[in-house]
Amino acid sequence: MKKKILALSMATVLAMSMFTGCGSSAENKGSKDTLVLGGIGPITGEAAIYGQAVKNGAQLAVDEINEAGGVNGMKLKFTFQDDECDSEKAVNAYNKVKDSGAKVIIGATTSGCSIAVSEKTQADKMFQLTPSGSAADCVKYDNVFRVCFNDPNQGVASAQYISKNKIGQKIAIIYDSSDVYSTGIYEKFVSEAKNQNLEVVTEQAFTKDTNTDFSVQIQKIQESGADLVFLPIYYQQAAKILSQADKAGLKVKYFGCDGLDGLINQLDTDVALANGVMLLTPFAPDAKDEKTQAFVSAYKEKYNNETPVQFAADAYDAVYAVKAALEEAGVDDGTISISDLCDKLTSAMTKIEVEGVTGNITWSADGEPTKEPKGMVIEDGSYKALD
Repeated sequence: MKKKILALSMATVLAMSMFTGCGSSAENKGSKDTLVLGGIGPITGEAAIYGQAVKNGAQLAVDEINEAGGVNGMKLKFTFQDDECDSEKAVNAYNKVKDSGAKVIIGATTSGCSIAVSEKTQADKMFQLTPSGSAADCVKYDNVFRVCFNDPNQGVASAQYISKNKIGQKIAIIYDSSDVYSTGIYEKFVSEAKNQNLEVVTEQAFTKDTNTDFSVQIQKIQESGADLVFLPIYYQQAAKILSQADKAGLKVKYFGCDGLDGLINQLDTDVALANGVMLLTPFAPDAKDEKTQAFVSAYKEKYNNETPVQFAADAYDAVYAVKAALEEAGVDDGTISISDLCDKLTSAMTKIEVEGVTGNITWSADGEPTKEPKGMVIEDGSYKALD
């Protein structure tokens, strides 16, 4: 159980923050029949595909909920700010959405930004639900929950899945040693690989300053005799690796996690390079269940026939989780204080179950979701279930 957000000794500080921090215009202004949700993520820059997907998925859920009558007599309003995948700018984005009246944060989208924002929401005692911040520290405070799997769990689950399904035996790894997402998955994967009798034959690192030329890493993998390359990285670098590996004649299987979502669009005309790439993800737009198909159809209709990625699905489920928590807590007045709302939602989250497009989700008090990962393989520019 995590420590309570604020001790009594902070009471004086909170009182002063009525003028400078929590308790500013966001605390004192509001409408009884409208509750404002704030979203944060990159909609410009290299990671824009993630933030735009989160923005779109959350807005779709808000629109659906409002069209169905709202929540306990309240309508939801969604306001979103660009953080450019930069932690400092994420804090600025948080201040902007808070000043606009937001009393719940959907975000941030990426791990580093989510951690930075959590320092502010913890101090302000505002409820935060990140759709896709997967680093362990994203939910280190008990006012913060997440929808996605955390990085350690992805590393463990990947090793177990590869072993159970006999996908590979001699494993090479390429990871970003400068990125908390990548290193978190990598470390747990290596540890669990030993338990699963998988042989890690080479571990190749790069950093944000050396993420364009992978010729050395590819050569090391060719020399190692690996039959599978594990890629706990984001799709931008994965696309470069696939292209360069193909030119070097490297013939292996590839397996990754949710960071590979976006690979198809990144490769564009070279999408055939992604054929056979496998990943663990809780969402696949090609799934045949009624809930997924309804979501994909609504998303395409709203956003120019664009197919939603996992980040959109995570954000969509995040908004519905907030709705379920509001209903569980009986919140029916949008003028409720930020801190009172935080207390009610934090308590309610451990009592709800959301039948989402990323699975049936419950939450523990440490902010972690429980749901089943799905194995996917890319074929002809789309995802297909492995199971």
